[in-house]
This record gives sequence, structure tokens and C-alpha cells, in this order.
Amino acid sequence: MRRAAAFILSALLLTTSCSSVTAGTPVEQAPPVIAVAPAFDAPRARTDRGLVVKASGGKLAKVLAYVDGAPVTGRVDETGTLWRSDWALRPGAEYSVTATADGASGPSTMAAGRFRTRAAERTFKVLSVSPLPGESVGVGMPIIVTFDTAIQDRPAVERALEVTTAKPAEGAWRWISDTQVVYRTRKYWTPKQKVTFVAHLSGVRAAPGVVGTEDHELAFTVGRKQISTVDTKTHQMVVRKNGAVVQRMAISAGMATTREYTTTSGVHLTMEKGNPVRMISPGREKGDPGFYDVMISHAVRISNSGEYVHAKNNVWAQGRANVSHGCINSRPDQAAWFFTTSLRGDPVTITGTSRELEWNNGWGFWQLPWEKWQLGSALYDPTPKTGWVQPAPPPTLPQQ
Repeated sequence: MRRAAAFILSALLLTTSCSSVTAGTPVEQAPPVIAVAPAFDAPRARTDRGLVVKASGGKLAKVLAYVDGAPVTGRVDETGTLWRSDWALRPGAEYSVTATADGASGPSTMAAGRFRTRAAERTFKVLSVSPLPGESVGVGMPIIVTFDTAIQDRPAVERALEVTTAKPAEGAWRWISDTQVVYRTRKYWTPKQKVTFVAHLSGVRAAPGVVGTEDHELAFTVGRKQISTVDTKTHQMVVRKNGAVVQRMAISAGMATTREYTTTSGVHLTMEKGNPVRMISPGREKGDPGFYDVMISHAVRISNSGEYVHAKNNVWAQGRANVSHGCINSRPDQAAWFFTTSLRGDPVTITGTSRELEWNNGWGFWQLPWEKWQLGSALYDPTPKTGWVQPAPPPTLPQQ
């Protein structure tokens, strides 16, 4: 391992006399001191704390860091004295660092060296993400990230999740299980823009002894703004595209004789499509009263409790009565149109029933007010004076 080098760029004045300094003699300022963590020459540095460079007695002028030849991104704080990498460090890799600091009116200092990070013994990674890479989605679409391991250090993992939008949007993550976290915007996405998601997991500690070794990145597109409203009392569905009505559909909703046959009211999102979809009566066996096992065409799922917008040739009820088993059914040609024009994440708001959509039923995330949604973030503190938790404090730096 090559030794670290520290250099004072400007020469210091040397005194050869024992006499005291007389009035008017300029006092030489000490050069700035640069501290780096992980320390230079470290053979097995921690990865989860990132790289930190601090200047004492001056301000940082430049920090250059590389890992296996690739630049390490980072930024200086508002004081100009502390630089930290944007993300954790790659396990089992060699880092080189060169930093310079300028004194207020005196000499400058440069520090250069290398260190190596420890290898990961147990690892975790992203198992799946919705949307899919390159997918065009509706304005209500969440970002759903599933990990292959239970996450114990949620703040550390959440800090590593980055969402970049072409048009500004306020959003927050919410943990819905130990292995799944969901990102939702405060308001619907602005349509017709690109969104990029990156999980900077390399070097992040998810649990004791469990460290990420690879990042995960994808981009998707928010398409046109299509929002549907369903009034189960008037038996009508209206579809608006970019604010203009593009379709009016007579529908029939759940007959409401049981809970499972009651359509849920609230903001649904289109989740998936199938043509056809096999539908089986819940909680009933073949031969039981009310049992059904049928293939339904042009079905668009809107919840996990069996609700779809789909085709059915019972035009005698559509626009007049609610006779379905909980789904929204419409005339076959109109259902085919809705099937064709729907993107995942299109909002479908239903009103007029006695059963409310649960926020965790499918993608019912818009059922939670923004103030409550934020509470599911590992980085949000609800007390008025704190709000969002700031980045983790830097590690204690060695004195030099």
C-alpha cells in the first residue's frame, strides 16, 4: 500500500534568532490541516459512511476522488470546509483521493493518498421495480421497489434512493413492509416527462453484516394525463384525457349484497391488463350458491380485492342498476377502448358506495393524505421544527 503524502505548498519562514518578534513583523499563519476518512492506507475501510474530507484553518479548494479509475461524486457544504461523497463506497475497491485547502491569507495544503474498502460478506439487492424500464405510465403511477432481503436500517437504504424528474415534483417514500418501499408524489406527476430512478446501494448497510454491492437504475416516461371518474349511483363512467372528456360509459357496479360484492369507493390506479382474465367467485366452492368461474375479456385491474373495469354484455343493467360482483362492467366495445387506451397508473376515482378502498389494497396509495403518507418514510420527523431528517453526520475524522 502506498503511503499517504501531505505537502505544504508555500514555504514557511525560518527564524535563526532567539530574539522576540518586534512590532510590525508579519506573523506567519499556520497552513490548513486536511483530514480524510477513511484514513489513507486503510486496508479494510467501512463503506457505509462514505468518503469525507475536512479542512481546518482554511477552506477546501478542490477534492478529486476516484475508485478504480472512475470519479467519485460529492459536494462541499455551505461552510466550504467539509466535502462528502454523495453515496456510500463500493465494497472491495481501491480509492485514491487528492485534496487541496487554502488558508485565509497564508499558505495552502495538499493531501493525497489511497485506501481500500472491505469486501462484502453478505449482500442484498433490488429484486424488482415498478414501473418497468422504458415504460410509459399514468400520472398516478407510484415507484414500487422490492428488495431480496429484509431491511433493518431503513434510513440508510432510503437515503440511497434517488428520483430525478424533468419537471419538479415533491414526493416521498413510504415503507409498506420490511422488503418493500413505495414512492408517491404529493400531486399527480406532470404528464409527458422522463423520470429516472437510481438505487445507490453499493456499500449501503441494510442490516448487520449485509451490504449492497451493486446499484440499480431505470428510467420511465409519464405519458398523457388520463383520469376516469365512476359514479355508482348514476351508473356512469367519464374518461378525461388532458382535461377533455373523451369517453362516456354506462356501467354497472357491485350489487353490494356482501362486502366482497361491494365496489370500493376511492382513488384507484390501473394496475395491469388481461384479455381474457379468469375470474372465480371469492370464498365459494363449485356447487355453492353464487359460485362462478368465467373468462372475462378486456379486463383492467384496479385493486387487489378482485376489482376490474371490464367488458360484459349485460347492457340491460349498464346505466340502470348495479348487479356485478364488485367490478365495473361496461359495453364490450367501450371496455375494449378503455383497455387499449389505459396505461398503468391511470387514476380511476369511484364514488357512491358504502365500502372505502383501503390505502394498501392494490395501489390505493392516493387514499392516504399527503401528511399521513410522509409518516411512512424513515427520514421524516413529524415534529414541526425538524421535518425531514438531514443526512447522517460524518464519521469522526482523525486529527492530523
